Amino acid sequence: MAQPALSIALPCEPLRPFVERYAVVRSTSDGPYQVLPGMGLVLGFQFSGTVKRMEPGGARQLDRSGVTGLHGSAVAFRSEAGTGTVLVYFREGGATAIFPEPLNELFDQSLSLEQFMLRSELVLLEERLEEAATDADRVAVVEAFLLGRLRPAKPDTLVVGALALIHRSKGNIRIEQLAEHLHTSRSPLERRFRKAVGATAKQYAGIVRMREVLGAHVPGAALLDTALEAGFYDQAHFIKAFRAFTGEAPQRFFGPTEK
Repeated sequence: MAQPALSIALPCEPLRPFVERYAVVRSTSDGPYQVLPGMGLVLGFQFSGTVKRMEPGGARQLDRSGVTGLHGSAVAFRSEAGTGTVLVYFREGGATAIFPEPLNELFDQSLSLEQFMLRSELVLLEERLEEAATDADRVAVVEAFLLGRLRPAKPDTLVVGALALIHRSKGNIRIEQLAEHLHTSRSPLERRFRKAVGATAKQYAGIVRMREVLGAHVPGAALLDTALEAGFYDQAHFIKAFRAFTGEAPQRFFGPTEK
């Protein structure tokens, strides 16, 4: 699959608690590419070309400006050669500073920004991006947009605690354990977590666990050993989860030497 070329920029100080980074992406060829599940929502602003999301019913062309929620499995996109996009990668839970809750309604969705702002404002934003001469100018346009919508609120301490426990356990924790550690019940924890983070605690823990497996794996080593340490109870369970997460079997994803 063709992988777009990209450059990275960091956000200004007021946005750093909420935005991890910006990326200006250019497709060098016409072809599909896969995006693995991440831990925060992503905003996309196309300033040239087109991007399509590959779905079971066929390819769906995305609007020029949109947001993609968390997803539990790899998502395939296709860009025509020459497509340019500014991407905003939010930190976990950071999108609540820009978008209204509940963010879980965006799970596994790619929606137009027109659903979150006036069409007239969106047209003006897209015109400014078209007029920008450099990547730095394009990032500045997007950053000004984010600053104009910034409405930071006090973090939900229950959600912050749940996120910390999920990462500490490397995703290998059940919702009942989370609730017990946080001295609450499952229902309010789930409700507040999915509204702020954009996924259920179980879905999010699954993303963290699989990313931990991918990050901990040493090329050439027995992948199953890493998987068992992450809490997968047998090879069949792991391969099924791996395929769902990456879209490929472990041997194809890492190479034929994996075990």
